Amino acid sequence: MKQMPHYTAKSFDLHGLHGISDRTIDMHLKLYEGYVAATNTLTAHIREFLKDGKVDQEEMPAYSELTRRLGFEYNGMVLHEYYFENLTRGGSGDPKRDSAFLRAVEDSFGSYDVWKTDFAGVGKIRGVGWAMCYANPANGRLSNHWITLHEIGNVAGFIPVLVMDAWEHAYLLDYAPSERADYIQAFFSNVNWQAVDARLSAQPAYARAG
Repeated sequence: MKQMPHYTAKSFDLHGLHGISDRTIDMHLKLYEGYVAATNTLTAHIREFLKDGKVDQEEMPAYSELTRRLGFEYNGMVLHEYYFENLTRGGSGDPKRDSAFLRAVEDSFGSYDVWKTDFAGVGKIRGVGWAMCYANPANGRLSNHWITLHEIGNVAGFIPVLVMDAWEHAYLLDYAPSERADYIQAFFSNVNWQAVDARLSAQPAYARAG
C-alpha cells in the first residue's frame, strides 16, 4: 500500500498581537499541535484496517468511528492553519483601498462596512465554531458562513478566504464569554490582509473578473 501522508505542525510567530495575549497564542498553538497529532494517529489506524484491502463487517463500527473522527481532527488542523496564517502583528485593521479583497467585498456586499457587519454577526452566533468568509470559485463572489465542529457546515467547493476561530479557547483567557464582540474587534486589528488577498487572487474566477 502506498505510504500515507504524515502531517507536521507548522510554526507561527504570533506573539505581540493586539488584544490577543501571548498566553492565548501559546495555548492555542498547543491545541493545534494536538489536532495534527490526532490526524496522524487516526490516519495510521485507518491504514491498518485497509492493509488487507478490505474492511470486514465486524470491523465496520470501529472503522466508521475512526473515519468520522478524522474529519473533525483533520479540519481542526487545517482551519487553525488558515486562522493563524491570516493573523499578523501590526495589522492595519481594514484592507487597503487597492486590496483585491476589498474590491470583491464591494462587488458581493455593496460595501466593506456591510460585509464586516455580516461577518462579525456570524462570529457572534451562539455556540462554538468558526466565522468563515468564502469565495465561490465559479464566479468570485464572497459569502460569510458559520462552521461548527470544524467539519459541519463547510460549503462544498468554496475556498476559505478569511477564517476566524470563534471557539472559546480562542479568547477565553483574554475576554469573558460575554465579550466575544471585543475579541472580534481584536481579531480585525490583527488581520493579515496580504494573506487574504493572496488566497482570493489565486482563484481563477476572481482572476478573470479582476
